[in-house]
Amino acid sequence: MVATDSLVLLVLSLDIGALMLPTSDFIIPKEGFRYHHAEPGYVMLTYWIPEGPFMLPANASHQVGVGGFVISGSNEVLVVQEKQCAPANCGLWKIPTRFVLQSEELYAGAIREVKEETGIDTEFVEVIAFSYTYTTHNVCTYNVAFEKSDLFFICTLRPLSAETIVDDPEIEAAKWMPQVEFVKQPFIQEDSMFKKIIDICMACLEKHYCGLTSHQMVSKCDGKLSSLYYNFINMEEIYQLYWQLN
Repeated sequence: MVATDSLVLLVLSLDIGALMLPTSDFIIPKEGFRYHHAEPGYVMLTYWIPEGPFMLPANASHQVGVGGFVISGSNEVLVVQEKQCAPANCGLWKIPTRFVLQSEELYAGAIREVKEETGIDTEFVEVIAFSYTYTTHNVCTYNVAFEKSDLFFICTLRPLSAETIVDDPEIEAAKWMPQVEFVKQPFIQEDSMFKKIIDICMACLEKHYCGLTSHQMVSKCDGKLSSLYYNFINMEEIYQLYWQLN
């Protein structure tokens, strides 16, 4: 148990069978404790001491996913077909996508999931777009697990190998698909979100769009190494262009 002037955190370990005791089901909630979150091995309950609203933030309000857009020198896109998918997605060839793991760098998650789903080694280039989906009044426009808000980042990756190897229980097949054929798939053409993502990917390849690259930095706030994603701008070129236009 951890206690401060305003908060008590009570951790019930599954190893000692704490959740099997009647006290955890009846007495503790009646004394003002509320369930906050659970992890493999324990459940945490909280008690807010001061009068007024409960100010402790909720646990795990968002999930983070990544998609890896990989294209070869011959303009072929690395795509996969999933074994289980919605009827509307049947037959769809899509870019590899998956959730980022806890304590995993964003771009590292993209590299990992591409490797796991296709066997292709890659290196990170840049983040070119991200989507944000959330639930409101229990209504969500996208299939988000556990009604959590969803952040989905699209990363462009450079291929370091060419032979696809499928060794993932969720993937039916993986291959290199001609760019034109990939873009013309009915699902991509009919879905505004996916179509815009692919349009951005194509613009990036044609040097008409620039994404965000990762830069390792340390802040005095916590002294920890973090990744700051931003677009590097040559200000001299921007100023020259400005004066040419004016």
